[in-house]
Amino acid sequence: MGLLLLLTFTLLSSYFHPGRVVNAQPTFIIKDITLSIEPSINVTRNTNVTLRCKAIVSSLGQEVLSREYTISKDGVTVYTKTTSTSEDLLYSLREARVFNTGKYACKIKIEDKERTSKAKKLTVTGLSKPVLSLNKHVVNEGEELKARCTAPGETGSIFFFFYDNSEEIQREQNNSNQAEVMIRISGGDHKIQCAYNVLITPDSIKSEMSNTINVRVKELSISPVLEIFPQYTVYEGDQLNILCNISNLSHNSDSARLYLVQGTKLLSSGGTTINHSMVALAKDPGKFECQLVIGSVEKVTTKQVLVTELFSMPTLTMSPAEVFQKENMTLTCKSESYASERLRMEELTYTLDPPNSLLSPRDIGVFSGKALQYDFNYTCVAQAKGITKHSETLTVRPRVSVSTPKISVVGRAILGQPFTILCQSDTGSLPINYTLWKDNEHLSTTSVKQSFEKAIFTVTITKPEEISKFMCKAQNRNKDSPISERLTTKVIVPLTNTTLTVLPSPGEISEGDRLYLICGVSGTPPVTFKWYREGREQPLHTTTSNDNNTDYQVSPLSKGHSGRYYCEAVNYANNAIQSERVTVEVGLAMWKKAMIGGFSLLVLSVVAVVCVLYFKSKRVRVDRATVSVWSKRPLDAANDEESSVISNEPDVEYTEVVHPRAVDPARGAADHHDYGSVEYAELNTEQHKISHSHPEVNNCQALPVPVD
Repeated sequence: MGLLLLLTFTLLSSYFHPGRVVNAQPTFIIKDITLSIEPSINVTRNTNVTLRCKAIVSSLGQEVLSREYTISKDGVTVYTKTTSTSEDLLYSLREARVFNTGKYACKIKIEDKERTSKAKKLTVTGLSKPVLSLNKHVVNEGEELKARCTAPGETGSIFFFFYDNSEEIQREQNNSNQAEVMIRISGGDHKIQCAYNVLITPDSIKSEMSNTINVRVKELSISPVLEIFPQYTVYEGDQLNILCNISNLSHNSDSARLYLVQGTKLLSSGGTTINHSMVALAKDPGKFECQLVIGSVEKVTTKQVLVTELFSMPTLTMSPAEVFQKENMTLTCKSESYASERLRMEELTYTLDPPNSLLSPRDIGVFSGKALQYDFNYTCVAQAKGITKHSETLTVRPRVSVSTPKISVVGRAILGQPFTILCQSDTGSLPINYTLWKDNEHLSTTSVKQSFEKAIFTVTITKPEEISKFMCKAQNRNKDSPISERLTTKVIVPLTNTTLTVLPSPGEISEGDRLYLICGVSGTPPVTFKWYREGREQPLHTTTSNDNNTDYQVSPLSKGHSGRYYCEAVNYANNAIQSERVTVEVGLAMWKKAMIGGFSLLVLSVVAVVCVLYFKSKRVRVDRATVSVWSKRPLDAANDEESSVISNEPDVEYTEVVHPRAVDPARGAADHHDYGSVEYAELNTEQHKISHSHPEVNNCQALPVPVD
């Protein structure tokens, strides 16, 4: 245990010992870096320029930092240096040149941190004057000349230009300050110069012109000679004899070569002499060249020959200008002019090409026959004295007669609404004029000039039978035009007279029955029917029928089916119409009605029996009553004295007792006031059991009215 503590203490002491750091990472920050150009950013050539890179770095402690500096020009690294000192980095450009012009920047990198200064542009002006040198000042014709152009003291990518009498004759790019080229110049005196451009991305700077060197070229004594016979008036068909040779030919001219050219066509070639014969043609170029080539030397002599036309190029025409298939046509071939001093009209012949054109000659240059059923190309060939000329090709496109048009309706024909009629022929050359007729009445005409166009007419009818009166006529020529058949199509009659029939009748509808809602209309089917009940937006049922009426069945019925019903109908005329509302009241089922009736009869029977029994019981009680009943009543207080004076008789009260009598049927129900005799009953004061109240009134039978 003690050994472990000692080892731990030793390790901690070595780690925290004063003046010693173990595995500590240096701490620093690159605060800023700047680039300056000395003595100025704008200098002339041969100036010594210094680029100063200054970095400000803050660090913790005295640790030495390794700094890596990079100088770049226009984004390309030109100098790199690693140092441990904090002094400024200096980059020198001794005797600066234009090539040193550009944008410079400085970057510093310490460990994994780096920073770049703002770019500054250095501009160096002034180029050295180029120097031109030649290996010869006098050369023979065709001999090459070596020229060297130097840009003293310049560096970089340089373009060199060479000039002959101020015209550029050659250029060369080089990464050194000089360029050497071989140039060739023609006879005469020449002034040779050069210049150069130094490339500075993205521009270039051009120098002044170099010194001028005069060069004389000694011409060769030999030259080409061209002779053409005849020399004057030449007609087509004449024989031309052409001679091309060399004058002042010396014994050392074995390398000479001759070329005879007419326009762009090489007629012949040879060593020292060319003889060429040909027939003169007016269509050929009249310029001839005799060209001599010795090594690199070229010499040319030319002559112009004017050839008079023997006859003009023929023209081919057709009559009539427009022809239909299998119709007669005539082609005429003719040359408008000819040299009468050299040619007679009879000597000029005309034929058609190809020969199997199926047209027969009728006269000189006139051919007749039937037009083919397809396009055909014809060419006229005129010939005289060995000269053949062809006319321009004439393409005959026989027109196709228009076929009988077909008439149809676009969409649907709806009575009372505008609809469209289409007239169209299967074949026929455009343009085609289509005319719409209604019986003998001309309605309208339209012309179809393009294949994508159609002959469309808009009409309206008020009766279905009018549809068969329309016809269409097509015409693409001045002759009779075919006419279509009469228009036959179904006419859509808009719907009218919508009715809703209810079966069974509304007053006979009971629960459990089948209800038939029959919707009928007048108009053209198919018809789409919809049934509605008021209070619901959605239809109860929808169906499409080819008949003018159809039904919707509701079963079994319940009280919930009661309501107001109506139907809606629509056909292709798109005019939806509705029927009137019909009220449907669903009554009780028959068995429910029977049950209620039986129950009602039972209740009435019970009530009747009760009434009869009650009546009988009341009659028995009345018959048993005493005929005369006396009752003693006390005197009123006001009459006590009077009563005692007038009579000493005991107080007696009389009451009328009415005995009901059976009603005589013969007397009628109205006369029922005979209530029998009236008896008086003596009511003694001692008979307290006899009541003074009136008999009870029973609803089963009215009581009799008392007799006064």
